[in-house]
Amino acid sequence: MSRRLRLLIAAIGFAALAWLLLAAIDRGLALAQRFMGLPEGLRWLLGIAIALLAGGGIAVGFWWLRPRRPRGPVVAPDRASLEARLQTLRESGSEVEEIRNELGELDRRRASEKLYVAVFGEISTGKSSLIAALIPDARPDSDVRGGTTREVTHFEGAMPRGGEWTLADVPGSAEADGDARERMARDEALRAHAVVYVCAGDLTRTQGDELRWLGDFGKPLVLAINKADQWSPEDRERIVRQVRSQTTGIPDAVVAISAGGEERFTRRLADGTTEDVTRRRKPDVDALVDAIARLVAPGAQGLEALRENAVLARVHERTGEYEKAHRAAEADRIVARYARRAIVGAMAAVAPGTDLVIQGALAAGLVRTLADLYGVNVTDVDVDNLLRQARMTLRTGTSIVLAVAGNALKAFPGLGTLGGGVLHAFAYALIFDSLGRALAATLAERHTLDQADAGERMRELLGDASGSRLRRLAELTGDALRDR
Repeated sequence: MSRRLRLLIAAIGFAALAWLLLAAIDRGLALAQRFMGLPEGLRWLLGIAIALLAGGGIAVGFWWLRPRRPRGPVVAPDRASLEARLQTLRESGSEVEEIRNELGELDRRRASEKLYVAVFGEISTGKSSLIAALIPDARPDSDVRGGTTREVTHFEGAMPRGGEWTLADVPGSAEADGDARERMARDEALRAHAVVYVCAGDLTRTQGDELRWLGDFGKPLVLAINKADQWSPEDRERIVRQVRSQTTGIPDAVVAISAGGEERFTRRLADGTTEDVTRRRKPDVDALVDAIARLVAPGAQGLEALRENAVLARVHERTGEYEKAHRAAEADRIVARYARRAIVGAMAAVAPGTDLVIQGALAAGLVRTLADLYGVNVTDVDVDNLLRQARMTLRTGTSIVLAVAGNALKAFPGLGTLGGGVLHAFAYALIFDSLGRALAATLAERHTLDQADAGERMRELLGDASGSRLRRLAELTGDALRDR
């Protein structure tokens, strides 16, 4: 774009802005004149209303632009309650040794009184090279291809500012098919007394999420922006300023560093040939060393409470995952058990859905058993209302139930030739399976007996004709009829 054209566009923009400003002033004066022409009482009323609106707008603006306080760290439950929950899971057949081992590692590190610092971040950001710069005698395995660290490796040595520490080199995150290694890295980060998070420039969304995750656990944290030797001073200052604004209130310090490491390039020689050259870059980590020294100044004992809270909070999360999986498996068994009972009881009924009064006690037992599993208190009124809604759903969906059941039995000639009684039994298997699964999903997600949500889920499940589900219900129907 030529200079004259840019000047012309700027002049047009300035003229348009001036015109808008003059128009706004003219409109304001006209409104003021009309306002002054109003009766005095009405002027006072409108003036108060305008003042209230302006004050409210200013208050909202201040609230919106106020500095956000960082969220406090997750508070873990007491250890005794966690161990009791793990014992309950263990007695129910769940494999929880991995979580119990986490508690054992917590005790072992506390007894060792060693200071642990984890170096965490995405692959190819220079974590292993940074450890080599912080502990010169360490020999971590590093490679310019990235993703070299496959397990947690500890390196013990002297801190540059005095004292002893153990650095943990953990697998890098954001690696393809690296979920297990990423989980390993996160667990080690929580076990450490402090964390050095390494990035190589502006933060990605994934890196921002990882930092917030560490911040939620209250980890003492230094954010190290690596490869700063590759930027100009202006770019370096801009990147540091940008990262600090992205992470306000999360890391204790943000520093720019150069971890060193190897660089490879091809050099052309005077005779026209080329050669591959590998050389080491000189590390510059003084700012990081100072930041870490301030962070770990309380020592291992002084940071132990934060470390223990983070580990126990993570154990609490993972225990909850095991409990959720256990409840889901137990809910499946409960639904299958009641569906089997409904199949046997349905053989004497007239039509699917018309005898929920006859099988009402069975349906009520299903509701109460699932509610007890998920720790939700229900009254007789709650149960009656839910079953009343289920009956209404069945009255409008009986044709769908029969169509699904009939089509399903066509795929199983051994059952399909047994007549309407088998059709009725299969329909009841479908009804109780839909009711039980809908209620279990509602209780798991909402932790209350939400009748509307359970009813909507049941309606969807009644029309679900997926092959795997129908095969499972057909097998359940056949087994129940043979055993009755």
